[in-house]
Amino acid sequence: MAYQPEAELERNLLKQLVNQGYKAVKIADYDALLSNFKQQLNLFNKHKLNGQPLTDIEFKRVLTLIEGKSIYDSAKILRDKQLIEREDGTQLYVELLNTKDWCKNLFQVTTQTTMNGIYTNRYDVTILINGLPLVQIELKRRGLDFKEAFNQIQRYRRHTFSGLYRFLQIFVVSNGVDTKYFSNSDYDIQFGFTFFWSDEENKLITNLQEFSRAFLQTCHLAKMISRYMVINDTDKALMVMRPYQVYAVEALVKRATETKNNGFIWHTTGSGKTLTSFKAGQILADEENIKKVFFLVDRQDLDTQTIAEFNKFQKGSVDRTDKTEILIEQVKDPMKRFIVTTIQKMNNAIKNPKYAKVMAPYKQDHVVFIIDECHRSQFGDMRKEIDRHFQNAQYFGFTGTPRFVENKSQDGRTTADLFEKCLHLYLIKDAIRDGNVLGFSVEYIRTFNANIKEDDDTKVQAIDTAEVWHDDRRLNLVADHILDNHIRRSKSKGYCAIFAIDSIPTLIKYYDIFKKKNHKLKIAGIYSYGQNEESDGTEEHSRETLDRMIVDYNNMYNTDYSTETWDRYFADVSKKVKYAQIDILLVVKMFLTGFDSKPLNTLYVDKNMVYHDLLQAYSRTNRVEKSTKQYGNIVCYRNLKDNTDDAIKLFSRTDNVDTVLMSSYDEYLKAFNEALKNLRAIAVIPEEVDELEREEDKRKFIVAFKNVTKMLQRLQSFSDFEFDETELKISQQSYEDYKSKYFKVYEEFKRSEVPKESILHDIDFELELMHTDRINVGYIMNLIANLSTEDHKEREKEIRLIKQELDHASDPKLRLKVELIKGFLDKVAPTIAPNESVIDAYNRYEEEMSEQELTSFAKEVDIEDSVLREQVSTYEYSNLIEKNAIMDSLSGSFLKKNKTIRHITSFIRDFTEKYGA
Repeated sequence: MAYQPEAELERNLLKQLVNQGYKAVKIADYDALLSNFKQQLNLFNKHKLNGQPLTDIEFKRVLTLIEGKSIYDSAKILRDKQLIEREDGTQLYVELLNTKDWCKNLFQVTTQTTMNGIYTNRYDVTILINGLPLVQIELKRRGLDFKEAFNQIQRYRRHTFSGLYRFLQIFVVSNGVDTKYFSNSDYDIQFGFTFFWSDEENKLITNLQEFSRAFLQTCHLAKMISRYMVINDTDKALMVMRPYQVYAVEALVKRATETKNNGFIWHTTGSGKTLTSFKAGQILADEENIKKVFFLVDRQDLDTQTIAEFNKFQKGSVDRTDKTEILIEQVKDPMKRFIVTTIQKMNNAIKNPKYAKVMAPYKQDHVVFIIDECHRSQFGDMRKEIDRHFQNAQYFGFTGTPRFVENKSQDGRTTADLFEKCLHLYLIKDAIRDGNVLGFSVEYIRTFNANIKEDDDTKVQAIDTAEVWHDDRRLNLVADHILDNHIRRSKSKGYCAIFAIDSIPTLIKYYDIFKKKNHKLKIAGIYSYGQNEESDGTEEHSRETLDRMIVDYNNMYNTDYSTETWDRYFADVSKKVKYAQIDILLVVKMFLTGFDSKPLNTLYVDKNMVYHDLLQAYSRTNRVEKSTKQYGNIVCYRNLKDNTDDAIKLFSRTDNVDTVLMSSYDEYLKAFNEALKNLRAIAVIPEEVDELEREEDKRKFIVAFKNVTKMLQRLQSFSDFEFDETELKISQQSYEDYKSKYFKVYEEFKRSEVPKESILHDIDFELELMHTDRINVGYIMNLIANLSTEDHKEREKEIRLIKQELDHASDPKLRLKVELIKGFLDKVAPTIAPNESVIDAYNRYEEEMSEQELTSFAKEVDIEDSVLREQVSTYEYSNLIEKNAIMDSLSGSFLKKNKTIRHITSFIRDFTEKYGA
């Protein structure tokens, strides 16, 4: 055979897992799963049962406690002990998983378990731990895209992973050559959050046999589930850590427990350092010989977003106030082993005499400090004070951009001077390769002809460089260039931008220039002002100017901020940039480090930057989102080419910048022409797409046209792009005609009765590449999820904003949901209690409305409620509508039945689109 068949792949994997210590067991169906679980539960808890296995009644009591819960709740149940009453009236704690001694769990493996429902599913390989299905492996034969296995799991999740299958923690997908893993969730899982495993040197392990040897070893798998999965209490979601995060935590814990030395972790910006560092802190806090673990962050980094991020990992872990007394109370509490606080509060705690009695005992105790963003030079001054007090302390730093000799701090020290050894590194080139962050597309726009270097303060050609950079004519040219290109860069305002400017006076100039120009962009500015600053000859103090900007902001968003409530303004700006509600934010230093926003895809730069400052700023744009965001756009109005290359070389440990920077326009043009050539080999002109009859040919067309579109998107990001038929070798009209055919193939597939084994069934159409509408379902649901539940006035404003956005919606799926969402905003949203999950409330409302709509429509067309529900479920799974079954359930003449079937068919499609995931 040309390819190894799937069945052989499955047999080989089963054989390997048995050799690795798993016991093969036959689980034919769900009843067999329950029977096996009872046996394993008795065996696993035998030391507690005193020779008295669980009776059928007692086992049912266990099932009542654990079966059929949400994935989030099941994950918590898995890690807790369950209290049941035995038939003799005694109390018994039943344990489901040993999270401390991982190897002492019971490991089994089964294949081809059948789940029967409206349709039948057979799961490839299931790993059972103590009888519970915790890992599901789906395989595709070699030669097929393993994303098809991912899509298959998505369908299983929606339709048949119920009961004990809610305990599934990790999924693995493989075609033998490529293998990835990802965590389960109650929500949609994006393919971007699937991960390759690797070794400690970040070398990928993709082959299924090698992956199984490394990742699926019994003890390692149990350790991954027990220690390296995080239950996110904020989002009610599961997260599994990536390999470099696991290796970093293990290296740090080993250093802390086996030596007295310090160390630092170098993981590139955007790679999830907060989670890694937090998990390390939690593990160290459980070590008996460590008295306290202090997680230190700089006060300027402790914004609303950072607090929310920490609270995801441990609810209420961050004290939002500046009161040192709260830190002191935490230090006094012997049960509080892991404390998140600011460098400033810790410094005050050890220097203020009134806290001396509390802090003195820790002078000789073994304490651990974990320092976030440890490249910051200002920490050096406070480090001396902390060093002097905590004489038996260890320090571990996390940074994406360490200080080296080339970018050493002002006092001449490097990161290694402060933290000794780099314990693990994961560089930006590794993260881009793995798809954990995006690369950068950098453009350098010349704004005048004089040959002036940005770092040259001397006068060149009798021109004062500062005067040239800040000349109103130049600033107007830059502003015009931004306005001319921003809609395209932002994918019709689906994304947003930050504009980094060299000083507050220049920022103010830019703000006023933008304000005078004709555009429909929402532009805001933010900076910190000095209370006693000199006016520098200007009529307006920078605080007065900021107040003026905030007045404009209030008018734009119906808010009520001022410089008196600067913190609230800052928090609201952060939130709006995070959800692309501000188009361009003007900044000097703020938001250029530590700020994460997936819809932020562009950085405009009119300031000089080098090394860590440059890469930190660039990295605001490269968070992975959906397929329409393929890289971070950087538009430089200064000549930062050398600085950019130097920074990338330094922080990638390479002389080659190609892995981080996107290719040139000419290279993308060449790739576009090649993709177009492949498309025309399938259909020379758009009309020929209609002649494609075989599914394989339609599939080839879909893939070829997607490649053309991806290359076109990359070309469109360049400022000087024009749809030039001579250069592109295709007219814009012809491209649009191909696009229409693409949508036609998709619609035919979606609306036709495609058999389950169709090769089109698993294809990833990526329609979002073709759409540029900002206001879509995901955007609106993000706004709803972040409704304020504590401030009624704020909530009313947010509800009005969402309704305004709904009125401008053009996305087809969102249009179906508009009235449903407005109903929720009117009837439910105003009544949500503080700390109640808004998204849970919406899901309950949508479920209630869907039930009402189904029942009402069934009565309207006089069809049995159960028949209609069955057809909706079938269509959700397979895009198949069983017209014969519907016909048999209707009464009346053939013509009447035929008309009713068309009505029912249309309802099922719209209903599924409206309420489907």
